[in-house]
Amino acid sequence: MSDNKVALIIGAGDATGGAIARRFAREGFTACVTRRNADKLAPLVAQIEGEGGKARAFGSDARKEDQMTALIEGIERDIGPIEVAVFNIGGNVRFPIRETTSRVYFKVWEMCAFAGFLMGREVAKAMVPRGRGTILFTGATASVRGGAGFSAFSGGKHALRALAQSMARELGPQGIHVAHIVIDGAIDTEFIKEMFPERYKLKERDGILSPDAIAEAYWQLHCQQRTAWTHEMDLRPWLEAW
Repeated sequence: MSDNKVALIIGAGDATGGAIARRFAREGFTACVTRRNADKLAPLVAQIEGEGGKARAFGSDARKEDQMTALIEGIERDIGPIEVAVFNIGGNVRFPIRETTSRVYFKVWEMCAFAGFLMGREVAKAMVPRGRGTILFTGATASVRGGAGFSAFSGGKHALRALAQSMARELGPQGIHVAHIVIDGAIDTEFIKEMFPERYKLKERDGILSPDAIAEAYWQLHCQQRTAWTHEMDLRPWLEAW
């Protein structure tokens, strides 16, 4: 096995996940990035490599136990030890409770909570014997407050937060830093730009979250000494009402 250190980003989209991957790649990590469709990761891999970094793309469904197990075992075997694992899958859908089907609720739970459990369990198997590692879970406003119309999303994100707390208490004494990051506010993405143009205009006032700024916070969490570990961090623009 190579001694290359690996940062695994589950759900490396075009904004936050990609920024996190680039940030760790700049520090010498091999960024192993995943989406269900690996072809969509080609621009991110090219950008990282163009900046002199290393990246590998994987197509996998994080909700599938066999795929998650094979992914992490393969990375550990063929690329290097996973020093940092980031779970960055969303599932932000809005439906009135009377219109929320069981299929929608279950799918969002699978994406937000069950997939996070699978990643956390599998990387813990690799990290604990080494006595080191960082596991970061991306949360949302819905992690701590259930909003009207967000029964599925808030249920899944609440569950992910509970998972992170449980893992932190269990794995911290074994040298593993587990943290949960509450992203509270709109992020600078194409989705926000197209669907919420008035909100996007706040970018001119630093009023929406910058993916690069989020990524910097994730890097800082990884760098913390164990004498002062953060378990939960909340990130929001300066003008966000909370």
